[in-house]
Amino acid sequence: MSTATPVDTDLHLPDLRIKGFRGIKDLQISRLGRVTLLAGKNGAGKTTVLEAIRVYAARGRYAALANLLRSRGEVVFGEDEEDRDILVPSWLALFHGGIYADEWKASIGPLNGDRLTIDAKDVPGPPDIFPELYFLEEVLLLQVSFQESLQEFPALDSERQLLQSSRFSGAKLPPVISCETLGPGLLDNPQLARYWDSVALTDDESRVVDALNLIYTDRVERIAMIGDAGVFGRRPAVKLRNEDYPVPLKRLGDGAVRLFGLALALANSKDGFLLIDEAENGIHHSIQRDFWTMILKAAHENNAQVLATTHSWDCVAGFAMAATEIEEVDGALVRLDRYDDHIRAVEYTEDDLRIAAEQGIEVR
Repeated sequence: MSTATPVDTDLHLPDLRIKGFRGIKDLQISRLGRVTLLAGKNGAGKTTVLEAIRVYAARGRYAALANLLRSRGEVVFGEDEEDRDILVPSWLALFHGGIYADEWKASIGPLNGDRLTIDAKDVPGPPDIFPELYFLEEVLLLQVSFQESLQEFPALDSERQLLQSSRFSGAKLPPVISCETLGPGLLDNPQLARYWDSVALTDDESRVVDALNLIYTDRVERIAMIGDAGVFGRRPAVKLRNEDYPVPLKRLGDGAVRLFGLALALANSKDGFLLIDEAENGIHHSIQRDFWTMILKAAHENNAQVLATTHSWDCVAGFAMAATEIEEVDGALVRLDRYDDHIRAVEYTEDDLRIAAEQGIEVR
């Protein structure tokens, strides 16, 4: 077996630098793989890396920024179209240091390529480019730039005003990169149904069955979404060998639901990103090696770039064994260590992974 690290030249992000974004002051990772596992203690910044990649994949579009802040509870009171109180994004939470930052500026992207930048600044009101905001003496202006494109929108208390005032200039905004996310919880039935509809009656359907059989050792024969859009909605059911009737997938436990969702997410991540938070959740230690083998192979076949996080040694060990056995797929392990306000990336070669797996060396 070769111990040389394979080089995958067809990645959206072969490496990564995040600067000034949320809890990350300045982080550099010199190599990302087809599949990259981020390990480290709580608070080390692993989930923030996934958030940054979501923003980068969306090219900084408003919806991606707003959804990120809402999902983290980073909101303030505003108004809707009928002047009722609502919660609107707290834009300064995008920046390292938040409201107390020395400068509101963040950047995300490859070490030596085009990076997405996000800036915020107080400008006298009304800004020349937003004459409709004549009633404001000052406004916080958010600017998002990528390549030759620029998005600008004021941070207002009314989301209606914000959307009406948003402005785009420069070159055409590049298309988004497909980016699916999974975890740390389970996908709900509507999400599973959406994923399933894109793989039903294709070769990917059999791969989903194979994923469940990592647990049930060839007992799962078929899968279907049953029900309709009524009270209970569409939900997954499985046909087990030697059973006359299908059973709800959830009856098989959270591990089965997790594997089902993961296999579907992989199939729906072709040519894009798949981000998995807390990859170990619901996956028994005894199948970690096969679990990562499935992910590595599916990522390679689907031209997907996968980044996952973990706290688990079993997860790291399973990843290390699988990554060193599959020579044609580039697997990378990165440990994030936080020291006060700084985060350091410790990167492991495939030689390191092989030795860690064989000798049980702690690398979390």
